[in-house]
Amino acid sequence: MSRMTPGVKWLLIANGVLFVLYFLAARGEAGLYFLPFALVPKAVIGSLALWQLVTYLFLHSPFGFGHILVNMLTLWMFGTALESTWGTRRFLQYYFFCGAGAGVCVVVLNALTGTMNTRTIGASGAIYGLLLAFGILFPRAVIYFFGLFPIEARWYVLIMGAIVFLSAFGDAGSGVSHFAHLGGMLFGYIWLRFGLGSRRRGSRGPGMLESLDTAYKNWKMSRAKKKFQVYLKKHGTGIGYPGDSERDRDKWVH
Repeated sequence: MSRMTPGVKWLLIANGVLFVLYFLAARGEAGLYFLPFALVPKAVIGSLALWQLVTYLFLHSPFGFGHILVNMLTLWMFGTALESTWGTRRFLQYYFFCGAGAGVCVVVLNALTGTMNTRTIGASGAIYGLLLAFGILFPRAVIYFFGLFPIEARWYVLIMGAIVFLSAFGDAGSGVSHFAHLGGMLFGYIWLRFGLGSRRRGSRGPGMLESLDTAYKNWKMSRAKKKFQVYLKKHGTGIGYPGDSERDRDKWVH
């Protein structure tokens, strides 16, 4: 199991602390203080409350635990692998780019439909961006669908994207939130396609996608190396070069 990475850890802590505060405040008038941080299209467009494109990611429904549990579990499962590959800075840039992009999609959709006072909260847009990146970076990694059925990550991402897409048109009551999920995946693709997180400013998107494939191969090689080292330790096998003494060969086992 991967070690908890710092970016994922602090996102989990921030979301958890704010959920507890919102949960307690929502039982009284103090809950009103959290309203300016939810995403409201009318406020973003009319009052330029642009901070809402980020702050809404840290708020989850205070009337149940399912919303935040699913999002935080997914963040931990997929975010740790991505941050380990990209580094904390690039991971956080990608996370907030997808989350803010999903927020932009919500604002645009509500403006087109005339529902400007709708409030949106939750990190789902950023989370779906992570799903997309994981499916590209680790396409053959095995995920247990509903905790029971093993499926490769690339197919899991396609299935989840299809479910969200169909739900967006089939459920008028929650269509905006589903389009936010799709918006997170869309902006995630834009980031990867055009190499927005690459360290070299002049790099192009296809290079970024190619680097993801290279990183996946390196990750597989690293896993194989670790398993081989565990095997050597378990069987007490010393490895060295021809002509080494027994004592010298033991130094090659770590």
